[in-house]
This record gives sequence, structure tokens and C-alpha cells, in this order.
Amino acid sequence: MIDFHCHLDLFPDPKSIAEECGARDLYVLAVTTTPSAWVKSNQLSTNNKRIKTALGLHPQLAFEREEELSLFDNLLPKVRYVGEIGLDGSRDFIKTWDAQIRVFYHILNSCQNSGGKILSIHSRKAEKKVIDLLYNFPKAGIPILHWYSGSLAELKRAIDIGCWFSINPAMVKSKSGTRIIQEIPKSKIVSETDSPFTGEYDNPYKPWDVELVYIGLSKIWGMPLNDTKKLIWNNCKNLLNPK
Repeated sequence: MIDFHCHLDLFPDPKSIAEECGARDLYVLAVTTTPSAWVKSNQLSTNNKRIKTALGLHPQLAFEREEELSLFDNLLPKVRYVGEIGLDGSRDFIKTWDAQIRVFYHILNSCQNSGGKILSIHSRKAEKKVIDLLYNFPKAGIPILHWYSGSLAELKRAIDIGCWFSINPAMVKSKSGTRIIQEIPKSKIVSETDSPFTGEYDNPYKPWDVELVYIGLSKIWGMPLNDTKKLIWNNCKNLLNPK
């Protein structure tokens, strides 16, 4: 199984979570929220080649951490994965919109100049602007829209410019999420948990709870569970090794 977007470093005991991921043979993309967090978070993958650490600067932190863009640029040659990045236009963060755009623009430009990265992207209440910027930086890499929740019209635009989508348990359990999933080509979907920020009954999900995504997708698609797992596995291989 593969969790393509989790915040491994933000669990209370990230080392034990990383060890359990190893014991379960789970592949994990551990996103980070600031460049300064990347170095310590990356240590969690020292003894586990299945854990990859993404270099990020979360839009909700863009205003207060914009000065870390120089560190981002210094670390960028060390990574294949970049995330969590993007824009957040929700009520609590719209006031930092200008800083968010500066940061996201800078990151996309840096990624394009470095030959392109695999990008895990936040787009809540900001789907149109995120897609506009991705369109303007076609060589920034392979964009994966994490937990997409926008309109079907913007979804089509995202698909048309080559976006991928990481799907989590909350999406497969909601009507709106199911509707979105039904419109995405099966070949452009990977699985995620966004743990520990998602969960049930005040119990945060763990990376291995990505199993819930496979179960949900198999129901939405009317596909046997094992076939669903194989499809997502092949998608991940195609994402990492594009033809």
C-alpha cells in the first residue's frame, strides 16, 4: 500500500510510526510544512527506503515563513518530491493571499528551473488560481492535487493540464468526494491519508489506514478490492516512471 501524502513528522511519536510503516511494508510520501522541518523529517527515512520526504512550504505558513524560500532553494537539488505547497483561499487564510501567491510562484519557478519535481499541492478554496499557475509553469513537474474539493469545472481544467489526484478516506466517504472521484480518470489517482490531520471519532488516522481508501474506491468503481489495489500500485509506478 502507498500513502502519497501524510505528515509523518507531526505525529506525537513519528519514529514509532515510521518503524510501523516499515514493519507493514508501507510506502509513504512524508510531506513537510516548512523547509526547516525537512532535515529532521528526512531522518525518519534513514532506515526505511520506502519512506520518501518531500520538501514543502505550506500555504497556511507562507506569510510567516516566506524568508525560508532561500533554504528551500538550497535544499531543492536534494529532493525528487516537493510538498506540501499550494494556496489556501479559505476564510482564515485569505488575508495572507498575496504572500501565498509569491511563495507558490517562487516554488513553481524554482522547480521548473531545476528540471521538474513531483508536486503534492494544497488547493482549498483556491483551485482556479492554483491551476492557472500550474498552467503557467508546465515544466515545474508532475502536479498531484491533494484532497481536491473544488468545482467539477475546475477539476476538468486540472485534468486537461495533466494533474494527478491523491484521494483520502474523507473523500471516499462523502457524497461530494465521491462525485469528484467519479470524474477523475482512474489512471490519474493515487492514495493518501493526510494523517494525522484526518481521522474518525477524535482518533487520527495512521498511514496504514490508507487501506480505507482502497476499500472506498473499490465500492465507488464497482471493482474487486485486489484489482483496485493493483490499479493504484500501477498508477504510482507510472507516476514515478513516466513514459
